[in-house]
Amino acid sequence: MTETADAREADRALKAKHRTMWALGDYPAVARQVVAALGPALVEACAVKAGDRVLDVAAGSGNASIPAALAGGDVVASDLTPELLAVGRKEAEERGAVLSWQEADAEALPFDAGTFDVVMSCVGVMFAPHHQTAADELVRVCRPGGTIGLLSWTPEGFIGQMFATMKPYAPPPPPGAQPPPLWGREEHVRELLGDRVTDVEARRQSIRVDMFSEPEDFREFFKAAYGPTITVYRSIADDPERTAALDAALADLAGGALRDGAMEWEYLLLTARRNG
Repeated sequence: MTETADAREADRALKAKHRTMWALGDYPAVARQVVAALGPALVEACAVKAGDRVLDVAAGSGNASIPAALAGGDVVASDLTPELLAVGRKEAEERGAVLSWQEADAEALPFDAGTFDVVMSCVGVMFAPHHQTAADELVRVCRPGGTIGLLSWTPEGFIGQMFATMKPYAPPPPPGAQPPPLWGREEHVRELLGDRVTDVEARRQSIRVDMFSEPEDFREFFKAAYGPTITVYRSIADDPERTAALDAALADLAGGALRDGAMEWEYLLLTARRNG
């Protein structure tokens, strides 16, 4: 095989692993029970209005797509994992939201340039392994004058710290893959988007999470429902000592964040306008 063919095969294998990871557990439960407020916050920041053509990249089960459709947008929810889209379709029907669902790789979106008025992603595109490639696609499919809106966990916030806690127990990332929480740094996103955008507005905010009264409640929920956490635990399943150490580390992290039965999880909310 040529070097280019090898790279393509490696990328296909990596995307297959990502697709499988996000199908593990019950991410829709995380989106619905824990972080439901994030989607509406992003839709509001993007000022989605009736008639806007909206693309939600790495949409999962529609945390932002469904609110955007309910706001009047003509929405396409795209994601690498069809199992999540299937859950989203059902939830949209239950909520009376009409939108399209399409399986798609955030690093190779199957849409023409300049197709959408709003291109957004809610803690989604940040998990694409090649940040510049994904950012280039966000810009490409947004029309001149359109809005790009991104909501991403910060490295310093609770979820960023959770990934840092799990890192020593996880298999090493493939060459070229970048850490997801980098999207939570304003300077990183500005560099990715470059001079192709203007009117950048970025602010750090937090979501209050009050469904975990004890640190162990958080840990066990994420061990059962959250694909990245499940994947890490599977990688050390034959090592009881490391499993116990990760159990303790995640409980310690949650214990340090709990205040009166609630946690504040920080994220970066960034919007920008595509240059004409």
